[in-house]
Amino acid sequence: MGIHYTYGANKGSKLMEKKAKRERKLAEKRAKKQAKSGFVKEKKEEDKTIPLDQVITLDHLTNPDKK
Repeated sequence: MGIHYTYGANKGSKLMEKKAKRERKLAEKRAKKQAKSGFVKEKKEEDKTIPLDQVITLDHLTNPDKK
């Protein structure tokens, strides 16, 4: 069989390649999943933040539907 001197020398680069491949696959899955549900979320999502020029009062905290 013999001793493979290149195994240890290339081990780090092989691990980095595997990790990059795994992350790339996960990113593709996430993108595909967001593409499917993204159209529905964009329609339902609305800005419910209080404008910066308004003072936050107890009424804002207890009755969030009132604008």
